[in-house]
Amino acid sequence: MSLWEYANPRRFMALTDRIVGPAFVLSGVALAVGLIWGFFFTPDDFRQGSTVKIIYLHVPSAMMAINIWVMMLVTSLVWLIRRHHVSVLAAKAAAPLGVGMTLVALFTGAIWGQPMWGTFWAWDPRLTSFLILFLFYLGYIALWAAIEDPDTAADLTSVLCLVGSVFAFLSRYAVNFWNQGLHQGASLSLDKEENISDVFWIPLLVCIAGFVLLFLALVLMRTRTEIRRRRVHAITIRERAT
Repeated sequence: MSLWEYANPRRFMALTDRIVGPAFVLSGVALAVGLIWGFFFTPDDFRQGSTVKIIYLHVPSAMMAINIWVMMLVTSLVWLIRRHHVSVLAAKAAAPLGVGMTLVALFTGAIWGQPMWGTFWAWDPRLTSFLILFLFYLGYIALWAAIEDPDTAADLTSVLCLVGSVFAFLSRYAVNFWNQGLHQGASLSLDKEENISDVFWIPLLVCIAGFVLLFLALVLMRTRTEIRRRRVHAITIRERAT
């Protein structure tokens, strides 16, 4: 069976109807386990003290903020190349979730940064590119709302997504490009010298799994809503024409 078969709205709706519920349950379990484990059963860091525990919210939300835009990029490319409505509706459904994740990452980063850097905000390359990514999220949503024709809106927002991907890339790799920035390196790394201790790493992975599953459940649910909205719109136009 080809993956493209699920670009058919009926097949997509039938498949996701069986996925959304379990995804919500699994995300709730993973988040509960990860956050309780991380906040209550891990020690304070020898340098950062108890503030290090913000990592269980900040790192997953920051990762999701960037990767949601990557997901939007892929689905937008599918729309531009193959004109599958489900793909661009998935991108539209994901954008508000990306805004939420970016806000959580910016807010928790400010809380974490104040005791470490002595300020809630610095025009660090990674922080600045992350803020610009947040503005691109807002612009993407606003562009959908501003254009009445759905296909025209899909085309223009897909192009905007391509441009915004530059800042998603910079948000992920700015630390590697500009070593003078305040922001620390990656918390999760294949390099044992840079990777965090296992006592923090394992519950962090559980939290990340919870965030991924929560996003999956929410984006599928919102995409299903967008498909229904598109159907209602099509019926309304047909009725007006007759």
